[in-house]
Amino acid sequence: MKQDVSFLSAGLNLAACLYTPKRPNGRTIIVGHPGSSVKEQSPALYAGKLCERGFRVLTFDAAHQGASEGLPRGLENPAKRVEDFKAAVSWLQTCPEVDPARIGGLGICASGGYIIQAAAGDTRISAVATVAAVDVGRQVRVGANGAQDPALLQALLDGAAQARSEAAVTGKIEGFPIFPADEASARAGDLHLFEGWEYYCTPRGAHPRAAKALTWDSIDRMATFDAFRFIAMIAPRPLLMITADKAVTAWMTHDAYERAQQPKSLHIIEGATHVGLYDREDAVNDAVGRLSDFYTDVL
Repeated sequence: MKQDVSFLSAGLNLAACLYTPKRPNGRTIIVGHPGSSVKEQSPALYAGKLCERGFRVLTFDAAHQGASEGLPRGLENPAKRVEDFKAAVSWLQTCPEVDPARIGGLGICASGGYIIQAAAGDTRISAVATVAAVDVGRQVRVGANGAQDPALLQALLDGAAQARSEAAVTGKIEGFPIFPADEASARAGDLHLFEGWEYYCTPRGAHPRAAKALTWDSIDRMATFDAFRFIAMIAPRPLLMITADKAVTAWMTHDAYERAQQPKSLHIIEGATHVGLYDREDAVNDAVGRLSDFYTDVL
């Protein structure tokens, strides 16, 4: 059963969905969405499959995004995204059917970085897992593949600075598009760019509330964020990191995994890409199977 719920995060009302299984196994998982995404996309797919296996699952839209409160719209604020995870834990602990000692976190893409940061400082998250984890700070600084021209970062920071100055006069922060304008432009880039466009901008995965633009002041907030800096603080709580052998972002997962302390495990899905882990049935089933075993063992 899926139920629309909501909870407060630093004074903002976040839209959420609570999935309750027919035969609960006593474990609850919080699932965070990728950057620019919403709870109805990849989180809903993972939540539904985990719910079928007996897990109670909470998904939510980040503040300033989706159906949640927060102005300006389209703001990607890593500090707030981390706080949203902690607020989800607080809300779940008020639910009488939830065992507060058996709450786990799952982050997909950008949320894979946010859940790491949240769990490092919040010991109420008893187990942590990531799927195609991304540190948005690194993505802005060096690109998804780690090979971005340094001049691009400078141009982005200059653009953010200019937008902030203009907002001081106009009262409105401007935004910039996340995706190419059309299929031809998307295909002109690399596979990762095309797959992102195909997922978010076509019937493959498009949702009307998913952000197609970010505010310029998202850039400097992300550029100075380090999602994995405190990953060692998760121990002795267990950590599972899942990526794919063809994911352009896999290097981020491998680097984070090296920094983490035991107990930890790494699962690599053969033949899948980063975006394939959002919705490709075989890849998602592989990931969910490993997640189910992990949470069953450690929660």
